[in-house]
Amino acid sequence: MTQKEIQEIKGILSEPKKISIIHHKNADGDAIGSSMALNSYLNICGHKSNVISPNKFPEFLKWLDNKNQIIIFNNSSQATKLINDSDMIFTLDFNSLDRCGDMKDLISKSKAIKILIDHHENPKKYANYTYSDTKISSTCEMIYNFIGKLGDNDKINSSIAEAIYTGIMTDTGSFRFSSTSSITHKVISDLLEKGANKSKIHNEIYDNNRIEKIKLLSFALSKIEIMPDYNTAFISLSQKELNKFDFRKGDTEGIVNYGLSIRKIKFAAIFIEDIKENITKISFRSKGNFDVNKFSRDIFNGGGHKNASGAISRDSLSSTIINFKNALKKYKSDLN
Repeated sequence: MTQKEIQEIKGILSEPKKISIIHHKNADGDAIGSSMALNSYLNICGHKSNVISPNKFPEFLKWLDNKNQIIIFNNSSQATKLINDSDMIFTLDFNSLDRCGDMKDLISKSKAIKILIDHHENPKKYANYTYSDTKISSTCEMIYNFIGKLGDNDKINSSIAEAIYTGIMTDTGSFRFSSTSSITHKVISDLLEKGANKSKIHNEIYDNNRIEKIKLLSFALSKIEIMPDYNTAFISLSQKELNKFDFRKGDTEGIVNYGLSIRKIKFAAIFIEDIKENITKISFRSKGNFDVNKFSRDIFNGGGHKNASGAISRDSLSSTIINFKNALKKYKSDLN
């Protein structure tokens, strides 16, 4: 985003606006954190801003919305009216309107000024202004930069700081992924100075689990399959298995990373059956130079980042796993 574009946006925001903030379907910490941080900032600046989520988001993130401000879309008349009446629409943490579910056509047809802020590869050209940088750790770090570019770093209060910290922490695997730069740590330092309570954030995200979630994790780990010829590990969970543990959205978050923690494993995957949507959800993680974004895109038409990506398969759980195993043969040399 150029300095000229920043000045134009600053001019647009110089008068009160009706603003909708949209994040991707099945939101994670970065999506909710960036949305709530931007929403708080815009409201502080005198705008009428609302966050609209395509669907329900995980319970462990609801503390970021302790005033129940996030509106769940579900084709509701309230959410539809807010989008139709918007002067501006911010789309956060996704690079294509396909990622926002049933809101896609509504946003596409809107005459509102659209601003895309995202760190995924190959952003689609649907916005009036695009702030895209794949080298930045998270959309939350980009929101921090965006507020700073507008000259309002001093408006980042403790609530905004905690929302931004949450997204950076979760999207960097607690600061261990390669996307964590020295600049990321400088941002974190400033957020702590502005009042972010790191112990509180960690406890809310990682130490606030239902016993059913822990039992599901234990069961999932017991199912890890290792493919030593490919330095690969994967886990699969059927809908029946999920139901056994009273599965709720977000309960499988981070499980894929356990596969990657095994010695010599360079590539990890998890396959999750969703009978309601008739799909298999897939998450990929990798170490080093193995590009799971390319693998996900080439094999399952998915995408994401070099070391973390995802996809959706319309095939059954068993067929998806067979496709995955067959695809590994093409990448054997890369994985070794």
